[in-house]
Amino acid sequence: MKRGTKGRGTRGGGTKRGVRNRGGRLTHFDARGRARMVDVGEKPATRREATAAGLIRMSPAAFDALRARSLAKGDAVVLARAAGIAAAKRTSDLIPLCHVVPLDHVGVEIGFDTRASAVVVESTARARWSTGVEMEALCAAAAALLTLYDMAKALDRGMVIGPIRLLHKSGGRSGTFRAGEATAPAAAPSRGRGARRTAGAPSAPRRSGRRRTRSRRG
Repeated sequence: MKRGTKGRGTRGGGTKRGVRNRGGRLTHFDARGRARMVDVGEKPATRREATAAGLIRMSPAAFDALRARSLAKGDAVVLARAAGIAAAKRTSDLIPLCHVVPLDHVGVEIGFDTRASAVVVESTARARWSTGVEMEALCAAAAALLTLYDMAKALDRGMVIGPIRLLHKSGGRSGTFRAGEATAPAAAPSRGRGARRTAGAPSAPRRSGRRRTRSRRG
C-alpha cells in the first residue's frame, strides 16, 4: 500500500495527493481500527462551505399554528433559526472527533410546504479553515428541526423528522460535492406532492415570510 493511503484525510473526505476516500477507507480510524481525530495541522486554510437540509412533517393543525406564529411557546421560526446557528458553533462539543472550526458564517432558512404539512430547514456554514464544515451545516439543520418539534409537540407528538442530508459542499482536497449529482437529480424547492414523489428528500426552502408562503399555493 502506498504511503499516501495511510489516512491523512479530513472530515470532508480528502486524503493525500492522488487518493480519494472513495474506496471504503474511513479517515477517523487508524491502521489498527481505533478511532482517532484526524491531524489537519499541515493542511492549508482554504475557503470551505457546506449546505444541509431537512424537514419535519406534522399534522395540519400544528403546521397552521406554527406558520401563523401562534404556538403557545412563541415564534418557532425565530427560535429554530437561533438554535441552528448555536448548534453549528458547538458542533465539536456534540460530535466527538470533529475539530473546533472558526466559522465565518452560519445561515438557517425555514420554509413551508403547505400541501405536505411540512416545514423545511436549510442551513449553510462557511469558514476559511483546514477542514470542512459539513458537520456544522448538518448540526444546524438537526437542531433547528428538533426545536420546531419542541415548539409544536403540544399539538402533535407524532411529528416525523427527516431525512436530513448534505446538499452541497465545496473546498478542500475532495473538491465539490452536490447531492443531485451523487444520488438523485437535484430537487427544486418543494411544492407539495412533489416532496412525496422524491421520498421526502429536502430541497431548498422558501423563506418564511407570509408573502412567499401564499405564493406556494396552487
